Amino acid sequence: MTFTCTTMTSPVGELTLVANGSRLAAILWENDKPNRVRLGPMREAPDLPILVTARQQLTEYFAGNRQRFDLELEFRGTDFQKKVWQALLTIPFGETRSYSQIAEQIGHPSAVRAVGAANGRNPISIIAPCHRVIGASGKLTGFAGGLAAKELLLRLEGFWLL
Repeated sequence: MTFTCTTMTSPVGELTLVANGSRLAAILWENDKPNRVRLGPMREAPDLPILVTARQQLTEYFAGNRQRFDLELEFRGTDFQKKVWQALLTIPFGETRSYSQIAEQIGHPSAVRAVGAANGRNPISIIAPCHRVIGASGKLTGFAGGLAAKELLLRLEGFWLL
């Protein structure tokens, strides 16, 4: 299987948008760890409709003109990871959740660490808003794009950190 991709400049660095057919499969960070998101071979396809739409919606989001995304997504992972990533999609713009709240939401209240690990492997960052998940104390915790990017995304959404 060959994935298609394009890149875009954003306030959080260069992002690589990846599609599988007509669905968005990943958003990779500029300095992403190799194999954080496992994909196959990729080829550039900046005019692919799903990538054009994703780039447009992300641009609107970064400009403060979009709070919700309307894209066909393809999550590739374990059933547990997919539950976590689906839960991320339910966190409203400008709000946060703790890892334990996500664990409770998906019916695995004792799986807080596993939720954290799945959150760290979220393939569709920003759109599946893993940046909205914070520590139980309210502090920012690990983020594939870096804590500065996480803080920028939260501030963009009007969430003011102490």
